[in-house]
Amino acid sequence: MYSSSVPWKVLSSNVSVNVLTEGWTLASPDAGAEEDTRKFTVDVIFDTAFSAVPVVQLGLSGFDIDQRDSARLILKAECISEYGFQATITTWAGSRVYAAEFNWLAIGP
Repeated sequence: MYSSSVPWKVLSSNVSVNVLTEGWTLASPDAGAEEDTRKFTVDVIFDTAFSAVPVVQLGLSGFDIDQRDSARLILKAECISEYGFQATITTWAGSRVYAAEFNWLAIGP
């Protein structure tokens, strides 16, 4: 028995962002707003588009967080399409995040 198969495409890369990246707000918590979350979004555009929405996996590979407060960091892939996705880095309370580095892997048709 034979079945037609769709070839899979695999793309990956490494992304680094930090206090020198335009729009970075994770290094300075607002005074008096200890529980507010702060987010930074990175737009990732695939070198070549997929023919359907791929599965995207993120892996945190490094960070620079001030040692005076707890290390609070969430990394998520959101708004995934055939053309790219948004990686959202979130922190909250008094945490000061100066840099984050992550790898991503996208697999799809």
